[in-house]
Amino acid sequence: MPDHFTFAGYRDVPDEAGGAAARAWWDAEAPEYLAEHGAFLGDADFVWGPEGLREEDAHLLGDVVGRDVLEVGAGSAQCSRWLVAAGARALATDVSHGMLAQGDRLDRATGVRVPLVQADARALPFADASFDAVFTAFGAIPFLPDATRVHREAARVLRPGGRWVFSVTHPLRWAFPDDPTEHGLTATRSYFDRRPYVETTDDGRVLYAEYHRTVGDHVRDVVAAGLVLDDVVEPEWPADNANVWGGWGPVRGAYLPGTAVFVTHRP
Repeated sequence: MPDHFTFAGYRDVPDEAGGAAARAWWDAEAPEYLAEHGAFLGDADFVWGPEGLREEDAHLLGDVVGRDVLEVGAGSAQCSRWLVAAGARALATDVSHGMLAQGDRLDRATGVRVPLVQADARALPFADASFDAVFTAFGAIPFLPDATRVHREAARVLRPGGRWVFSVTHPLRWAFPDDPTEHGLTATRSYFDRRPYVETTDDGRVLYAEYHRTVGDHVRDVVAAGLVLDDVVEPEWPADNANVWGGWGPVRGAYLPGTAVFVTHRP
């Protein structure tokens, strides 16, 4: 488990400390995270968010057969494992060695091997124009104060016409408490309050940081990276999905969007 925090809430922290916190937090959290959410995510499945929207149905990456596809913030690379089975040449990166170690375990369990590379999404160790598609499902972007660098790296390693697709917590959700019941249906914060949610120790050390961006912020970040925005997908909560994941669940899902998927391409 991660170190114990003594403060949890919304406050500004130095960008360097907030951006560096994810590696250690996910290293420590990886086994428990997979134990709690592994059944929903699957070992070799591609889920864009807690609503259960799957790439098999959404086709947001387009035709992947024979294509070079990069996943950043891959966690245990469940999505990339599905892509390999679907005929893609997939490669997965994550900043956390702990999450990639879980990915190696799933590779061995499923018999589907995915090349795993430990890398910061803001500085990818790949040549320009190396991939036909790049994506992340709730990876990297929420945990970094400088997401524009992630978009620029995605654009750099994409071939012309290639897609960069990323899913994040829907920005609207930040105005509401992280509660999946009816108590989470009343806004308690300003949508425009961009202070990150952080967990810190009593001496101020940042253990966890998650950053809020408005819809407009995400659009401006994409455009600043030289990408073209093609679509914003807001999955509805399916009636047959009884899963509760943090603040997500069927009660709130009936009224509020939980996920936004931004579909872009390099011109």
